[in-house]
Amino acid sequence: MAAENPWRPALGESIVLRYDRVRDADLLLMPERAVRLSGTGGRILRLCDGSRTVDGIITELRRMFPDAPLSDEVPAFLERVRAEGWLR
Repeated sequence: MAAENPWRPALGESIVLRYDRVRDADLLLMPERAVRLSGTGGRILRLCDGSRTVDGIITELRRMFPDAPLSDEVPAFLERVRAEGWLR
């Protein structure tokens, strides 16, 4: 994405992120499919509301995980999820 118009990830229109108490996990619910997320994956995707840039998401996560390699891992995760068609 160009710097003047940075990507602000958001879940696709037909995709819902829900916490499942029975499984104790976040789930991405899509037509005809559900994906169980790791705890970190769910935390990242909860920040994908279309208001934050990728850098903004990393900033938010850095408050919870100050020593994690977020600058490398978060963009890579978001690109994988985007390639699946789950983010716009």
